[in-house]
Amino acid sequence: MISKRRNIDVKFVELNSNIQSYDERLDHLLQAARSGQNSIIVASEVYLSDFDYDNIEQASGFSEFAIDKLKAAVEDQIVIFTAIRKIDNIFVNQAIVINNHKVIYTQEKAKLFKLGGEDKYFRAGKTDKIKPFEINGLKIGILICFELRFKEFWRSLEGCDIVIIPAKWGIIRELHFKVLSNALAIMNQCFVVAHSSGDKDIVNNSMIYSPDGLLVPDIDLKEITKMRRYIVME
Repeated sequence: MISKRRNIDVKFVELNSNIQSYDERLDHLLQAARSGQNSIIVASEVYLSDFDYDNIEQASGFSEFAIDKLKAAVEDQIVIFTAIRKIDNIFVNQAIVINNHKVIYTQEKAKLFKLGGEDKYFRAGKTDKIKPFEINGLKIGILICFELRFKEFWRSLEGCDIVIIPAKWGIIRELHFKVLSNALAIMNQCFVVAHSSGDKDIVNNSMIYSPDGLLVPDIDLKEITKMRRYIVME
């Protein structure tokens, strides 16, 4: 069980040119989950299908199949990804958190990226749903890609130990992805786990920023306490 008494290993599930079909992507995610005991496993935004609007019905159906497979496989790991789902006959881009054979948290993308046409296919989630949730004593928050740009969500996630950002971020704005993720870690004195993966037009980068803004290989929860005692934000 992941707890606040230990360091936390983070595993990123990368997309590459050798992983094309929905089934191959699911197999890759399952493999990462099974090998990541006591870890947080993070996949990029809409990892299973990409923004496959031409086959959106098929993509949403496969998401349900994949969630069932992952629930059966995931034990003490925390697996976080987003998927295309159909809810009340409307498509959404939904973050899904699986732990101990259960979906323990979901959150629909509230700020759709109109430049990419997301608003034509998805219903936006409610902004008040962006808030911390707890797993085994850890306070976690999620921002899905474009939502990282909205400072009101940074305030909504104050008090989090870890903020997870699954993304498909445009390569021409890679600097923004890095700077905003770094600034969020410093401002909220928390760890920020940012992961973007996709084709050549997408940032392919995985980052863990500590509360003092450093790039680190894993999460040492003691750093949160140290920083919040050293610089009191009141």
